Amino acid sequence: MYLTLTELKKHLNIDSAFTDDDTYLTSLEAAGEEVVANYINRNLEDTLDENSYLPAGLKHAILLWVGSMYAQRESVSSVNYTAVPQSFDLICDLWRKYDKNE
Repeated sequence: MYLTLTELKKHLNIDSAFTDDDTYLTSLEAAGEEVVANYINRNLEDTLDENSYLPAGLKHAILLWVGSMYAQRESVSSVNYTAVPQSFDLICDLWRKYDKNE
């Protein structure tokens, strides 16, 4: 995991004492890593800096995805959600490889 449970809860405004969703949040974080890696067409390990840290932008992209999935847990909704312009895509495009052969 590139994000801690504390970071996830802080982003989602969840009190640290609330632990009922900890397992769910951890699984969302793992899925978020897969989504971001798939979107940028590369392993997240390939983006780590010299201290083995994931770039802040990619961490934020994972947080954005986790936040969306935590708020909207089903594939259908009676509410009309609108994507925030230039958020997830704009951040991930900074690391995206368009040719997997590179």
